Amino acid sequence: MVATARYGRRMLRSLFVLALVTVSFTACKKEAAKQANPAPATVTTGTVGSDGVRRIAIEASKAGYTPDRVPGKPGEKLTLVFTRTFEADCISQLKTPDGKLVDLPMNKPVEVAVTVPQTGELGFACGMDMFHGVVVAQPSS
Repeated sequence: MVATARYGRRMLRSLFVLALVTVSFTACKKEAAKQANPAPATVTTGTVGSDGVRRIAIEASKAGYTPDRVPGKPGEKLTLVFTRTFEADCISQLKTPDGKLVDLPMNKPVEVAVTVPQTGELGFACGMDMFHGVVVAQPSS
């Protein structure tokens, strides 16, 4: 009878530990999913300076550009602030919407001024044209 009680306590302890590990793992997966799918940019993303220009931080990483879609009001002036966080030749250069190639040094912000088109979108890409992003005109409703 004593052996059965010990066995039962061990089983309960093992089940408790298993449940705790499962809950922790699930929480980690949910956090990783949040990081993998950041909230999309909106026409209010970023900060507006005293000059009225909106600045949007864009990370250049192994996954490409985050955010990769930047909505703006037609004619709005933006400063896209690119910061490369991944060591790779592909993402080390940026092809700006006007076609210029700009170096993106590791962990150093690089500013690119753009004006949101009246309609449609402006594209930007890595130097090898593997990763892409767009500035999209989003008329106010």
